[in-house]
Amino acid sequence: MNSKTIVILGGGIGGIVAARRLRRLLGPAHRIVLVERETRHLFQPSLLWLMTGQRTPAGITRPLSSLARQGIEMVQGEVERIDPAQRSVHVAGKTLTGDYLVIALGAELAPETVPGLATAGHNFYTLAGAESLRDARLALTRGRVALLVSGIPFKCPAAPYEAAMLLEADFRARGLGAAVRFDIYTPEPGPMSTAGPEVSEQLRQMIEGRGIGYHTGHAITRVDADGHRLEFANGTSAEYDLLAYVPPHRAPTVVRAAGLCGESGWLPVDRATLQTKFPGVYAIGDVTGIPLKIGKPLPKAGVIAHNGAEVVAHNIAAQISGRGQTRQFSGEGSCFVEIGDGRAGFGSGDFFAEPAPHMRLRPPGRLLHFGKVLYEKYWLWHAF
Repeated sequence: MNSKTIVILGGGIGGIVAARRLRRLLGPAHRIVLVERETRHLFQPSLLWLMTGQRTPAGITRPLSSLARQGIEMVQGEVERIDPAQRSVHVAGKTLTGDYLVIALGAELAPETVPGLATAGHNFYTLAGAESLRDARLALTRGRVALLVSGIPFKCPAAPYEAAMLLEADFRARGLGAAVRFDIYTPEPGPMSTAGPEVSEQLRQMIEGRGIGYHTGHAITRVDADGHRLEFANGTSAEYDLLAYVPPHRAPTVVRAAGLCGESGWLPVDRATLQTKFPGVYAIGDVTGIPLKIGKPLPKAGVIAHNGAEVVAHNIAAQISGRGQTRQFSGEGSCFVEIGDGRAGFGSGDFFAEPAPHMRLRPPGRLLHFGKVLYEKYWLWHAF
């Protein structure tokens, strides 16, 4: 059997799952190469706990170098150029060419595309932003906290709502609940609207049941950092004392430069196999754009990247070995929904169901919160 090389771009959940699964399925004659610019993997779901002081950076990161012990070749560096026709990438001053290429570069965060946003608030989708929010919240004893969704789509659709409820619970636990008001501003028609009206309404009731203001149809156009004011496309404005935000998301620059993006601005793939229009080139996770029958895209979430990585790894291994049946990506997804006070809900279902996604949201409870904690511990122990 000829030796094959599989190059995987991105060391997030999708890239790591694909690399580890391929390493288990293929013999040592085949190379699994993982390219990542960072030296440490960040378990992003835990940023919500870090921003309220319940986690430390060391507790939710792991060295990517440990993957080398599992037989995965690590290349650290920024992906500078992708040639999908040749299945090659330029990184760290050299060119890597694979028999297969898996693009798992995630979404690029672009707060600079909204005037004033980057300097006015705290981007809790990054480690630095979650840390700065953790510290800034302690300085606020009275006033208004604004949670802003500055563009759609964005990864982890529940995250801004979890953030609002976790912050509300944190301030309340510190005896400041009556002195601080919380408001969410979003261009969405409702929270997690892709999951359907029933789930969206359940989540909205959880939010508003905490006394958190929820303002739909608010597309941000500008942030006045000096005046602590948000300005929206609908002509309204809102003042804040502390601003936490979800930044605009877009496909990574290197993916756009390679001409890989479709009309949606994201990388189109076959929704069953996650293969791009280039033979031997696959894409998984947040970088992809998969349209649903309802006219909205498949949500960007860690579980979607995880499930997609399992399918792609299995199918590549089957092609190389000549054994096993081809699998199809099912479009199923799930996520915990933290609401604070040691409780969490759990949403799950089939996004590919027709005529509309079939989803349900289990009511919050302490056991579901404990389940999320267990999964965090399992991932950080199991993967590394």
